[in-house]
This record gives sequence, structure tokens and C-alpha cells, in this order.
Amino acid sequence: MSAPLAILAAGGTGGHMFPAQALAETLLDRGWRVKLSTDARGARYAGGFPEAVEIEQVSSATFARGGTLAKMAVPFRIGGGVARAALAMRRDPPAIVVGFGGYPSIPALAAATMLRLPRMIHEQNGVPGRVNQLFATRVNVVACGVWPTELPEGTEVVFTGNPVRESVLKLNGSAYIAPGDYPMSLLVIGGSQGARILSDIVPEAVATLPEPLRANVRVAHQARGEDEARVREFYDANGISAEVAPFFDDIARRMSEAQLIVSRSGASSVADIAVIGRPSILIPFAAAAGDHQSANARGLSEADAAIVIPESQLSVASLASSLEMILSQPDAAQQMASGALRVGRPDAAGDLADLAIALAGLDKRTR
Repeated sequence: MSAPLAILAAGGTGGHMFPAQALAETLLDRGWRVKLSTDARGARYAGGFPEAVEIEQVSSATFARGGTLAKMAVPFRIGGGVARAALAMRRDPPAIVVGFGGYPSIPALAAATMLRLPRMIHEQNGVPGRVNQLFATRVNVVACGVWPTELPEGTEVVFTGNPVRESVLKLNGSAYIAPGDYPMSLLVIGGSQGARILSDIVPEAVATLPEPLRANVRVAHQARGEDEARVREFYDANGISAEVAPFFDDIARRMSEAQLIVSRSGASSVADIAVIGRPSILIPFAAAAGDHQSANARGLSEADAAIVIPESQLSVASLASSLEMILSQPDAAQQMASGALRVGRPDAAGDLADLAIALAGLDKRTR
């Protein structure tokens, strides 16, 4: 008898792909087969998935980009993707289909709905995206990464938390070295490819820190490719030790070694920070749909584990003040790290796998 198959459908951002990767790792460990259904853009974020995961690219599209002709073609592209997904599911029926949001998840979820296969959604944010809103009442259950999550009436909901990848889970609760009179690591991340506003504000804020403090700061700054050179040049010109790159593929290690993290409050970033247990300054993305990044940051803020600065209040002065406050008070920083751990959910991937396997009608100890 062949191993049961799970199809994980996710869109083309790290926020959708990282939780899917965490579930894939857990299901593979339990003896399942796993396919990832995504589009060409999403496939670029699939490099961290285990080799055993089969990546199946499907046709999808969004009405949010492109001109008139491109928008007119969207229903046909999605329709073609749904038809191909349905044929693939008939050839190799999945025991469960799990959507993680984004337009590339539409074909697999729509095909599973047509074929009446067990299906569920994992919503990472406190306010769901359009695709997950559309399918919330058309799936058997929605697993939420943030509680509470605003969902349509009639939705079956279970709170699991946001699953983190194995590389993050291995560092759950790793020892925190509080700030002091020695080299300190400041990690700056703005989502999967950096954020312009952080590249504009953070370097100048670090440069305005009192000299004894600034001399000890070592920055790892994730910046967009178009901003990389100017950010690096600013740090160099101001004598600040900094590593600048568009993407860090060892983000878990860097988080574990950081005294402080400055970040957007994307769901995966918040989950990683909480599971590893580090103080943070969070700047929610103001243009995020439904202001969902503010909802994501709420848990760490209420646990006194993070300072949240709305984009409208972010300035060199406000950020520098928060940096100095945390980096100059080791006891407070230690308490923030402990607070982050209290809201972390290291068992989220296992709980999500249990839910998926139960929905498939199989024993969670499938192996």
C-alpha cells in the first residue's frame, strides 16, 4: 500500500511557503508523501523544502497586477490550472489538500472542492487574505496561526499557531546572551526580500546611537537588491560593522545569535522570533491588507516581548530611542526574550499535521 499523499498549495511569498515547508517536513517524518502545488514565482521560494517533496507548478494569476489584457486572461489561466490540478488528483488522489493562501493555491483548492476531497486552509495572519476568505467556508476546517482571526461566519476554525521550519525549531529556546559591553548582533529583516523603509531608517538610527553603544553593534541587514549598495555604503561610511544582503538563507541561526531583531511583523517572522525567543522591534507594514501585520504583532506586544512602532510613527529618532532602550538595559532585554518564548508555539507544525491527518480519516501515527 502506497503512503498517503498530501498536496500543499501555497502562493509565491515566504509568508505562505515557510508554514507549508514546516508541515511538509512533519508529514514526511510521519511517512507521508508530499506534493507542493505552486506557480513559477512560488517555486523560487521552495529551495528549502526537503528533496522528497515533489514540486508541481500550476497556472494561476492575480487581478492585482498587469494591464487590461492580462486581467482579462486571469480567469482562463486559473481555469486551466484548476483543470490540470483535477486531472492530477484523479490520477493520484490525495488524502488531504491544504491551502496556505495566495493566488497559486486556487487551482488545488478549487479542484479538491470539485472532487469533494478532504481539504483545509492554514491562515497565517490575523486578517485572512482574499483567497483564504474565498475558500474559508468551502473547506472542512481553517487552522489559524494568530488568535483571534477574522473569518467569515460559518467557518470551522481551529487555532494551531504558525508552524516553523525545522531549522527554527531546532533553536527553540536557545540560550539568550543579553546586551552588554561587548559585540552585539542586531538583525534587520523586512520579509523575504527586505523592506525599503527599514533600509531608509535603520542605518541612520544605528548611526545616532551613543558612541560606546554604536561601537559594539554588529548589523546583519536584509535589504532589497536595489537598496543593497547604498545601505552597505552608509554603514561603511559611518564606521558601523554590517553585513548587507537581499536574503539570508541562515536566518534561524542569525536570530538565535541576535541580541535584538528589527523586523516587519509578517506571520512567519513573528512565529520564528517567538519560538527562538528574542527581543524585537516590530514595524507593521502599513499597506498590508486589513492591517494584518498589526494583528500579527499583538501577541508579542502584549507579552512585553516587542516594541511595536507603527509606520506612521517610525522615524530615525523613534527607532534610535527604542534601540538604545533595549540594548542598554540587559535585564529588560532578557525579560523580553522570556516573554517571546511564552507566546511561541513550537508544537504548531505537529498540531497542524494532526489536524490534517484526522481530517483525512487516518491515524496520526501513520508511519
